[in-house]
Amino acid sequence: MVGGRWVTDQEADIVMLTEGIYKISWTEPTGTDVALDFMPNEKKLHGTIFFPKWVEEHPEITVTYQNEHIDLMEESREKYETYPKLVVPEFANITYMVNAGQNNEDVISEAPYTEMPNDIRNGKYFDENYHRINK
Repeated sequence: MVGGRWVTDQEADIVMLTEGIYKISWTEPTGTDVALDFMPNEKKLHGTIFFPKWVEEHPEITVTYQNEHIDLMEESREKYETYPKLVVPEFANITYMVNAGQNNEDVISEAPYTEMPNDIRNGKYFDENYHRINK
């Protein structure tokens, strides 16, 4: 449901809950709410995504660079049902972590693709300053 879905300039609430535990939460243009708890010292995270009913039923509308389709996202939020929401809680392991700097537009600059995580880990995606190779 989320493969190939991306957005930039997303406002998020980022807080440190306690030493070594951080929460990042936001609401997407689709109306999807996301809350992630990061535990970088343990290389773990827990996230919960709250998908509106319309996103579950029409994911094809959202699998895009959403910034170019904000009007469609807003129209779909009004046109289709929101409830009941699909709640997806998940744990994950953090397999790659680096400081790419603030306001680095290259970090989120294209739709995700299957081999992207491996390309990043293997040094085929970013240069030494975390700017995109071969744009």
